[in-house]
Amino acid sequence: MSKSSENLSGWKKFMKSMTKAHELGTEEDILLDHDYDGIRELDNVLPPWWLYGFYITIAISVFYIFQVFYNSEEYSQEKEYKAEVAQGKAEVDAYKAANPQLFDDSNIVVLTDAESIAKGKELFTSKTCFACHLADLGGSIGPNLTDNKWILGGDVKSIFNTLTNGGRPGKGMIAWESTITREERIQLASYIISMQGSTPANPKAPEGDITWPEE
Repeated sequence: MSKSSENLSGWKKFMKSMTKAHELGTEEDILLDHDYDGIRELDNVLPPWWLYGFYITIAISVFYIFQVFYNSEEYSQEKEYKAEVAQGKAEVDAYKAANPQLFDDSNIVVLTDAESIAKGKELFTSKTCFACHLADLGGSIGPNLTDNKWILGGDVKSIFNTLTNGGRPGKGMIAWESTITREERIQLASYIISMQGSTPANPKAPEGDITWPEE
């Protein structure tokens, strides 16, 4: 052992043992004979820390394979997935049972009182529905909401469902279920229905194959 090695601290000795790095100035001792256009390669060994990590990975892999093939009855990703799905379904069913009013569409009816219509109009403005449908509902990026042609249906339940779940994929109509309450969605749908048959300034051409009210 050289005098310089004897003077190394414990941490440096540990790092040296884990890397097996050669000291600067000793490259000539580990040069290989190969010569590539004047470039010669050093015969460095793989660092022990890398080798230990590699061996640990192999050990974990062997353990995992053993678990999969020999203990499949005790542990199975498929069984774990099915158990998680069953648990999730049970929780959803329990929530629906505890809150039936949120999932019963029998009370989704058009509201005609002035307060509800005013609230629906406020929601139409505050939730920026006008950005796609214009303030008079005549349609811009989104369809005209005042004619009798609809893409997803123009009755109160269909409009409520569109507000809840969003429009067609890729068309920009987002789902409002997590943003506005169920009652507010009914008020907003009622306001839209109250504007059917009105005369916007620049009405967009009718879109959709569903006619409402039915002719």
